[in-house]
Amino acid sequence: MTLDLRADPIALTAALVDIPSVSRDEDAVTAAVETALRTQTSGFEVMRHGNVVLARTDRGLPTRVVLAGHLDTVPIADNVPGRFATENGAEVLYGCGSVDMKSGDAVFLHLAATIADPAHDLTLIFYDCEEIAAEFNGLNVIERELPEWLDADLAILGEPSGGWIEAGCQGTLRVRLSTTGVRAHSARAWLGDNAIHRLAPLLNRLSEYRAREVDIDGCRYREGLSAVRVGGGVSGNVVPDAAEVEVNFRFAPDRSVDQAVEHVREVVAGLDLGFEITDSAAGALPGLTAPAARGLVDAVQAHGSAGVRAKYGWTDVSRFAARGIPAVNFGPGDPNLAHKRDEHVPLTQITAVTDMLRAYLTKDSSDVDRLR
Repeated sequence: MTLDLRADPIALTAALVDIPSVSRDEDAVTAAVETALRTQTSGFEVMRHGNVVLARTDRGLPTRVVLAGHLDTVPIADNVPGRFATENGAEVLYGCGSVDMKSGDAVFLHLAATIADPAHDLTLIFYDCEEIAAEFNGLNVIERELPEWLDADLAILGEPSGGWIEAGCQGTLRVRLSTTGVRAHSARAWLGDNAIHRLAPLLNRLSEYRAREVDIDGCRYREGLSAVRVGGGVSGNVVPDAAEVEVNFRFAPDRSVDQAVEHVREVVAGLDLGFEITDSAAGALPGLTAPAARGLVDAVQAHGSAGVRAKYGWTDVSRFAARGIPAVNFGPGDPNLAHKRDEHVPLTQITAVTDMLRAYLTKDSSDVDRLR
């Protein structure tokens, strides 16, 4: 399929949705994006690395902004091709990836082809395999093999955020907490020591846990410590001798992973538990005080219909934050609709995000004034 980058980004979103691109099967959409960038933009160096398309300008401008978005989707659920509809008086586009995140990709592609006098040098990264295990993530591959392509003064990820700037992201930590007991026949339970029952003090602490809230750069992050899986028992007539709880700690980005681990240890201190870290990822500070980020905030707030808030959850912005680069999530669509069979994006949000980003990326400061 040929993509028209100068078309309305609404039409461009629909065209991207109509190219199936489930994770590990992005060849067609990658080829379409690569061809369009090579033939419909000027001043960009364009290259393809596996199923990642990279493009950048080198105009000698004082700042560089990365626009990054993944091209893959979760499995299709009878929702490709896309379709337009009217819901509660609003026009929307249904389709797999319409929210997560082909509408954000469409905005980035359209702006790359239509901004004539940019305020920043631009780097575009359209990558594969974001929706599956991190080892396959195309942005992870670029970070490892072509890290210079990630260098910038600000990175904008086109994750769905309802047209708000969702700054930074939470870190995540998963810990397996285990207990042991003595196995016995359940008819003679007094001869055993029930490992599941020994989890009770831990579960009580988790249910009574009060999450910390912290304000960073005007964004309020709320932490959460939750039991997300319980396992134990071998048979319906056996007192179990082993049990475990998997705990997930979503922590504010002012904590490091090591500090998050130490906090969980403090919460469970004094309990006789095995402690095994099974997964962790650092959060990302919002970095909104950086000059390049401040300009984006001004452009969004001038629009009047959106603002700035904390990002709950983990996203690829953390890869940039770890390199000292301020990074935000900013795109059309309600993240609560991502991956759903009825995934859909309001057309007005595609237009609004395009206008706000154009105001930020152009040299003509009157674009920001026009949005006020």
